[in-house]
Amino acid sequence: METSDVIVIGAGFAGLTAARELSRSGYGTILLEAKDRIAGRTHLDERLGRNLELGGTWVHWTQPYVWAEMGRYGIKALAGPEFTKAFWTVGGQRHEGTAEGLLELLDGPNRMLLADTRRYFPMPWAPLENPDIADIDQLTLAEAIDQLGLPEDQRQLLRSFWTLNFNGRLDQAAYTQALRWCAVASGDWQLMFEACASFKIDGGTRRLAKAILDDSTAELRLNQVVASIHQGDEGVLVTTKAGKQYAARQLILAIPLSVLNDIDVQPAFSPGKRAAAARGQAGRGAKLWVKVEGRQERFVAFGPETAALNFVQAEYIDQDTTTLVCFGPDAGAVDTADVSAAQQHIDALVPGLKVLEVAGHNWVADEYARSTWPMHYTGFLTRYLAKLQQPEGRIRLAGSDIANGWGGFIDGAIESGLDAARRTASALGNDAGLHLKARVAAV
Repeated sequence: METSDVIVIGAGFAGLTAARELSRSGYGTILLEAKDRIAGRTHLDERLGRNLELGGTWVHWTQPYVWAEMGRYGIKALAGPEFTKAFWTVGGQRHEGTAEGLLELLDGPNRMLLADTRRYFPMPWAPLENPDIADIDQLTLAEAIDQLGLPEDQRQLLRSFWTLNFNGRLDQAAYTQALRWCAVASGDWQLMFEACASFKIDGGTRRLAKAILDDSTAELRLNQVVASIHQGDEGVLVTTKAGKQYAARQLILAIPLSVLNDIDVQPAFSPGKRAAAARGQAGRGAKLWVKVEGRQERFVAFGPETAALNFVQAEYIDQDTTTLVCFGPDAGAVDTADVSAAQQHIDALVPGLKVLEVAGHNWVADEYARSTWPMHYTGFLTRYLAKLQQPEGRIRLAGSDIANGWGGFIDGAIESGLDAARRTASALGNDAGLHLKARVAAV
């Protein structure tokens, strides 16, 4: 059995950050990861002849935590391409224009949809500050859009836009989550959209994750699938499926919400935590990389919200090929290895392109994720967020799923990891003080 002051389970950005902070504060820290790699729901891998981000990717200067980490390690941001052409399909009709023109079509409807952003979230990093959010937390984004009374073509385009942002269906998606995203982008929907897909990390997400790990003295253990966590008066005991055991005084559980209930925790987590995990998140879609023949113009394309792929953009343009990044709301509708199926999906959005290769990762089928980026269902904010952020004995949760600010982004994961580490360090200090008082009393 290995022992330490603290165990961190999950080596995504939340777990890496927490482990670094605690280990650099002098606490013995063991970092357990089920996969054979670090970085969680980000994954830079060599596919289609280049390094591609199969999971989380984008960062922005409005995201203070990840931007500070990049500055800390001297890692620059790379600006994405400027798009010129746009395609969009509404009412079964395909339209073509400029990328700027497409943004103009989305501008008025988004301003209407997000008009109450600062009313409900005057303090964006304190999402529970305003009790009035309870009045709208059961409202789905689909309902909020339909209540605007937009012309049908604008309604369909706006719904497809938000289907992209949620990477899932809108009929259970929380309107409050859309408002929160806009709030942390200073109430500006175009700035919010820029933050979603404009800047990448020079060297990729793997470079930043490795920099955080290398700055830590935590002991990383890969391929450690945790089966159970038992906590008592003196500490926690972690047992893996292979029978390996680890003991510590405190524990941070930095895994996706959708897999939280896979671990047998005793005493059991509160009903609120278990219910939130059972429901999971609305981000259950697909991300697919597609290489097509020829040097294409830089374009973006929106399809119907129900399409297997409802968004495509030309990301990398080479001499004889172009690599597209595509998104759709249902992971089950996209085979990340099927070229012929991808050809059909692309034909529906942008006819005339010849698909050569495809690449991707099904995060919903991934047993250690079961979701893409965290996007909330209705009721999550008021019913579950505070409960998930509360410790249970010696255990604290961390992750982008429960961030106060940029939930669903790398930034939110780092924010949550820092907060969990701070609170865990305080608990460790108090725990040490109690042990000292007990020893003095015994003397």
